[in-house]
Amino acid sequence: MANIKDLKKKIKSTKGTFKITKAMKLVSAAKLNKAQVRILGLRPYSIELEGTVRTVSALAQNYTNEYFLPKENKQAVVLVISSDKGLCGGYNSTLAKTIRKFTIEHKDEDLKFLWIGKKVRDLIQKEVNAGKTYTFSKAEPTYEEIRKIADELGAMFVSGEVGKIYVAYNSFISAIAFDSKVRQLLPMQVSTNDVESIKLKYPYDFKYEPSAAQILDTLVPEVYLTTVYTCVLDAIASEHGSRMNAMENASKNSREVIKKLSLKMNKMRQARITTELIEVVSGAESLNG
Repeated sequence: MANIKDLKKKIKSTKGTFKITKAMKLVSAAKLNKAQVRILGLRPYSIELEGTVRTVSALAQNYTNEYFLPKENKQAVVLVISSDKGLCGGYNSTLAKTIRKFTIEHKDEDLKFLWIGKKVRDLIQKEVNAGKTYTFSKAEPTYEEIRKIADELGAMFVSGEVGKIYVAYNSFISAIAFDSKVRQLLPMQVSTNDVESIKLKYPYDFKYEPSAAQILDTLVPEVYLTTVYTCVLDAIASEHGSRMNAMENASKNSREVIKKLSLKMNKMRQARITTELIEVVSGAESLNG
């Protein structure tokens, strides 16, 4: 059974942990605020740009683009975006679970995994065909660094080296929620049903300046790059939100532990004082005969 001295050590240690988790929560909250502003600012633009390209490509006559053309190649690349650090709750384990499910559903494809962040890589690299890990000059990648990765993967698709490009990431919903998903980047797809619904929605001809083909040739690569960058910002915001909540829960647990240990120590101290008083009173009574 622990004595008072041991309990004091545990309380002191837990208070130290509480200070660390509280500080980490504040840091993550500040980073989340910046990341949330970026993703909520970029996402509407990305959605509208993709919608515009889908509409124009569906209405344009005889238009084809290398990013739309399906490949016969069964090889595919999955870009996994996770964190380099832990202490962020189920952020990485949930994404790893989603990827495991995805690999089972796509057994017919020869999947190769590339990594941004090492935590999910460390969890599943023995289960999959693991490729290289991208590193960056700072903790969070810049737009230009993501552009280089996107261009590299795009070139692999255009050359026919791989038939599909996927991205696995956590999509930001709110400060307390995210959605783990695997999304196909290339080839870009506009289904027959989508084409028909778009044509019904716009039963007239648009006039383009310059031509529709020239506009799409410029916008399609931009949609692809913007989508990749949006996925990265989604993952970053989700990571900071998950870590903030994890540190909040850890701080809450630390407070509970400190409260319980303090109560236990006070009870032991009170019991010892009571015992000492009883001994004093008993001694006095024995002297008084």
